Amino acid sequence: MKPRFLLISQPNSYRIVPYIKAAQRMGLEVLIASSGRHSLITEVHAGLHVDLDNKAAALATILDEARKKPFAGILGSDDSTVELAARAAAALGLPHNPPEAAQISSRKDLARCELSLGGAPVPINCLLDLNQPLEKQMVGLPWPCVIKPLNMSASRGVIRANNEQEFINACARIKKIIQHNTEEFERTHVLIEDYIDGIEIAYEGYLKNGQLHTITIFDKPEPLTGPYFEETIYVTPSVLDDDIQKSIMQTVQQACKIYGLITGPVHAELRINKDNKPWILEVASRTIGGDCGQTLNSDTGFNIEELTIALAINRDYEIKKEESCSGVMMIPIKKGGILRRVEGLSEARNIEHIESVDIIIREGNELIPLPEGNQYPGYIFARAETQKEVISALQQAFEQLEFVMAPVIHLNN
Repeated sequence: MKPRFLLISQPNSYRIVPYIKAAQRMGLEVLIASSGRHSLITEVHAGLHVDLDNKAAALATILDEARKKPFAGILGSDDSTVELAARAAAALGLPHNPPEAAQISSRKDLARCELSLGGAPVPINCLLDLNQPLEKQMVGLPWPCVIKPLNMSASRGVIRANNEQEFINACARIKKIIQHNTEEFERTHVLIEDYIDGIEIAYEGYLKNGQLHTITIFDKPEPLTGPYFEETIYVTPSVLDDDIQKSIMQTVQQACKIYGLITGPVHAELRINKDNKPWILEVASRTIGGDCGQTLNSDTGFNIEELTIALAINRDYEIKKEESCSGVMMIPIKKGGILRRVEGLSEARNIEHIESVDIIIREGNELIPLPEGNQYPGYIFARAETQKEVISALQQAFEQLEFVMAPVIHLNN
């Protein structure tokens, strides 16, 4: 019998299909635990249906299923499921992070508190209660500052404010964005932190027995200065000098120890200021978001999902690094509306060094720009000998694309 692997995921997660394919290549039977009873994804619809908003009930359902047929490993695909996966794996004696550490890694306020207490380099920060008068809470805030929801990803709801009026406007906007969060505290509170001026990078690595190992560092060549922080191009390997890269790894390792993380993937976002000092923006116990993980997959046979599953089932996995440069552009949404069609795809795909242009949002769906939106319409992938060639190819391909939109019509009741 094939060993059985459990993936806990939101029903609409980008990561479901890559994890299913990776597990199947590894000779595993895959079961998806999700709230997507009515999902159009066959594996989700036919999987284990749990209430992800009720962790105790979901854990009981998972443990009951494990008694019927055991799991070789359990994995949470994103921030909202890593704590549940850790609790289930702990109860079954499988490789796992301490549940408290997983919870900290998925909540910005908890993470900032622990990192500050542990002496890690994080921006000055505080919590703000949106239900209380803002005027008193603004006293002493640094300008500019950044306002963030406590548990959202892909830069959703993240806004820079340069003065008091911008701050008030941003809080009103974010309050609408987070109003449907499950937890009351997450609906009423936001994180405020000092804006760190500098370049931004993403770190991808993994923990084994508490020791951090680097997979790669992504450079983000396009400036992220606000007021919204729409990420576009990631390119690897980094051109930062070795001392800075070593400092980045040491900083992420410090954060993992403070959280208490010991195993599994690590994705971090950091800013490097003018003094070349890394500042932590995020350290998460998951892989890089969206389809960006494809950038790490190569002809050498390395696959980020296979590595992550191997860690969850305590199986060795050999990492072979690609010599060439690769990059991805998360296609930005410049204008909201209903997507009618995308023109210029053939021209974009024919640009030298472009590997693929993938549009994942189908015609007829609404595109919502940041800070309200949380999805990219697609991804552009490139590979070349130099970072400069990769960046140029991505930018040229994007210039070929035209998103033909129709307005959203709101009918009054």
